[in-house]
Amino acid sequence: MHNTPFKRILLATEHTEFDTGAERLAFEMARRCGLPLMAVLPVVSNPEFEIAAPQLAARNDREAASKVDALRSTAMQLGVQLEIHVRRGEEPYREILNEAKEKQADLIITRRRGKRSFLAKLLVGEMVSKVAGHAPCSVLLAPRNGAMWSNGVLAAVDDSEHSLRITSTAASIARECALPLTILSVAETAALHEKAEVIVSRHAGTVAGLNVVVRQLVLTGSPHEQILAASKSVGADLIVVGRLGESNAVVRMLLGSTMQKVVGMANQPVLVVPA
Repeated sequence: MHNTPFKRILLATEHTEFDTGAERLAFEMARRCGLPLMAVLPVVSNPEFEIAAPQLAARNDREAASKVDALRSTAMQLGVQLEIHVRRGEEPYREILNEAKEKQADLIITRRRGKRSFLAKLLVGEMVSKVAGHAPCSVLLAPRNGAMWSNGVLAAVDDSEHSLRITSTAASIARECALPLTILSVAETAALHEKAEVIVSRHAGTVAGLNVVVRQLVLTGSPHEQILAASKSVGADLIVVGRLGESNAVVRMLLGSTMQKVVGMANQPVLVVPA
């Protein structure tokens, strides 16, 4: 996997039990692709807190240093070159996004959800939703048991021009990993089935000649249910979906959009490709 579509990978982690899948994926991608790995560890902090509670601030610093040492140890064991930064701020997602912009990352790998959020009971955590909604690049969201894909890639597309980027990204990954690609369009009603067939055929045509085995699939019903069902039926262990635009993406994710449901309910990693 030396011609991966991603060259600058940023792992965003707090090194908790919720981050194990994201860390596993990031290290494995870097190792297989022969790429250096960047990482950011956000620490919640503000000047008032540091002045009012210096002992707690010092403890947070020690914990962060311990986590950095653990990540560097893992990188050394796997033979991965790791550059890691601790960023302090009031909102972790802003620190992650700022690091991604400064490092010109083309992929952020992070967890699906964590415990520190008033939305923790939802399918996707608040911090993760904001990262995925505002990121300047693609975001790979991993469940705790997330692992590197080895069976197939599923691209969920629609009739927007943006979704062509979903297909091209998914096809690049499938080609470099020598995996089959399934292009899926979901028709919410039977009357839209023929239109969905045209969409899938058009997308398949854009990746013809890439030496990728492509399967075209059209299903009818609830989009998130059909995407998840299709991933199981074809054995895809990576799902690729799209983010339509920054202004509405976070709202849709926090309020239970198709994207949130797919990310939150999938057993495999989900790659979110921006417009």
